[in-house]
Amino acid sequence: MSVTLEDIVAARERIAGAVSLTACSHSIPLSEVCGFEVYCKREYLQVTGSFKERGARNALLSLSAEQRSRGVIAASAGNHALGLAYHGKMLGIPVTVVMPKQSPLIKSETCRRYGAKVLLHGESLVDGKELADEIAAKEALRYINGYDDAEIIAGQGTIGLEVLEQTADADAVVVPIGGGGLIAGIAVAVKALRPSIELVGVEPENADSFSRALAAGRVITAELGPTLADGLAVARVGERALRIARAHIDRIVKVTEDEIALAILRLVELEKGVVEGAGAASLAACLSRKLVHLRRKKVVLILCGGNIDPMILSRVVERGLVTDGRLCRFTAVISDRPGGLAQFASLVASTGASIKEVLHDRAFSGPNVMAVNVHCTIETRDRQHRADFFVRMKEAGVRVLNRDVYE
Repeated sequence: MSVTLEDIVAARERIAGAVSLTACSHSIPLSEVCGFEVYCKREYLQVTGSFKERGARNALLSLSAEQRSRGVIAASAGNHALGLAYHGKMLGIPVTVVMPKQSPLIKSETCRRYGAKVLLHGESLVDGKELADEIAAKEALRYINGYDDAEIIAGQGTIGLEVLEQTADADAVVVPIGGGGLIAGIAVAVKALRPSIELVGVEPENADSFSRALAAGRVITAELGPTLADGLAVARVGERALRIARAHIDRIVKVTEDEIALAILRLVELEKGVVEGAGAASLAACLSRKLVHLRRKKVVLILCGGNIDPMILSRVVERGLVTDGRLCRFTAVISDRPGGLAQFASLVASTGASIKEVLHDRAFSGPNVMAVNVHCTIETRDRQHRADFFVRMKEAGVRVLNRDVYE
């Protein structure tokens, strides 16, 4: 079964009033940073913090009366589980979700708060699906695939309808890719109504299973690396999603972990929005300078989720600051005589940098007992300021042993 524009229009009518029609607003600061006219489709502002609500509610409302009474089950890293749990509660449909053991605690606990039965199992969605399939067969539950069921894809496609209405003359839409359901649904909608729009997919370099499936000409199980975009870390993409999307995607961009971290930082600073790695992937593609052909054109970014683990948010922001050239750590050799540290601090201050942390290391500073190593973390304005800082250190005769920066 494929998914048509009519299916998406029907899904929109079905979920109307229960899923937010999120803003798709022009961002002046992001436009200045990226060189495009950037519009942000803010799906992270859904009640559960993700676009997944759309497909979840559409799938639940498509069940027969018997299926509703028995309930549903799904394997999910978090956002699909949240969407099913929340709308299952609203509709009185029992929901069971199987999540990887390492799923963010905030997602599993929120699912429980919505009344879902949560099972933590395995290390990946592949492990979770095996258990979910067993339970579904045993208890006669309907398994709802978070990115490949036709009702799910149609629900996600409602974003495409809204984007076309909210940005009538958009030149491109940039969409994160995990299992493929989101980009497949959006592709059907936008290409049916305005085929000239460029559809760009974005994957993390460490989780490029969709690109690999395209190259192989079929769905394969890809080996994944660690990624900040945990919501996109799907080893095996959807067969239906792949079949639909590959006919419509104009290009796919892969982004690094540093680019994702920087995108999260940019959204916090410039848009005052907390967006998870998967949600920030579309901005990461723009910041990577791999879409320069879209310069000065109107580009819609799908910011698809905001459920980042609070425990790692600060670490991600700090990594973004390092990537941006605004946080740097180095080791320098300075005099251990009275006033040596004060003189060094004054030198740092004269460059316009700010010392965030400094640690003396006398035990491993070498044979010169009148010198000491200092491990120092500083804040700079940008990469150029950081480079100028080290030039100034050299001119002042300060020996820098090493420095930790992302070039």
